[in-house]
Amino acid sequence: MAIQWYPGHMNKARKKIKESMPLIDIVIEVLDARIPYSSENPLLGQLRGQRPCIKLLNKSDLADPLVTRAWQHYFERERGVKAIPIMADKKGEARQLIQKISHVARTLLRDRNFELKPARIMIMGIPNVGKSTLMNGLAGRVLAKVGNEPAVTKIQQGIKLADGISLFDTPGMLWPKLEDEDSGYRLAVTGAIKNTAMDFEDVALYAAAYFIKHYPELVMARYKLKDLPEDGMSFLQAVGRRRGALRAGGHVDLHNAAEVLLNEFRGGQLGRISLETPDMRPAVTA
Repeated sequence: MAIQWYPGHMNKARKKIKESMPLIDIVIEVLDARIPYSSENPLLGQLRGQRPCIKLLNKSDLADPLVTRAWQHYFERERGVKAIPIMADKKGEARQLIQKISHVARTLLRDRNFELKPARIMIMGIPNVGKSTLMNGLAGRVLAKVGNEPAVTKIQQGIKLADGISLFDTPGMLWPKLEDEDSGYRLAVTGAIKNTAMDFEDVALYAAAYFIKHYPELVMARYKLKDLPEDGMSFLQAVGRRRGALRAGGHVDLHNAAEVLLNEFRGGQLGRISLETPDMRPAVTA
């Protein structure tokens, strides 16, 4: 799947992050809880080096809770890493999260023999994982434009949290070359890649095949199907018929059916679905 996704401002963001990193004590990486591996930018790992890291698994209310717990255990096997499921857009989440970040930051610094002082934290992540929503919630006011399209935040912003913690935001940054095709599809399914940079039908077929294999009960209940479709195309056709995405002659409009399926997944109407598990990661990186 060919995707063009590395605009100039992302390259500038990488350079800015590299310049600022020596002043940073801890890195927060915001991940999409539905795709923790695919939304984990390898460039960010290189940029943070050995600094302690808090991985926030955002949109956890949309992800399979059992899979999210498995990812927490997976990430926390690495020394200096703590993983926390969050819902950045949930009212009241920010106050609890500030306390968690403050506590975890002090613990990580103490464990790594860093000087205990008000921590300077940089928040990082790929586009459309909810960084701007999170920053606005933590600050208690609107700091950044928030939207469902990637690459909204393009300038660095900073706020003060509890215990004097300084939190610096960065633009969402993708990487210049995607090695794994499955990760590209998963990013597209969740909306991390602009709709204009992908083939809706191709991405929806990928999602449809995954859904009927891993979450058959959810999709059958959502679309009131008596029998499980044999493959992704059959499922997409069924979605189109159920949602009235038809052309003249009663033929299914695959593009409209694809939009329905992807939008209902992204909005959580299909149920809590994760697109990858820790067990899938070794196979991806082998």
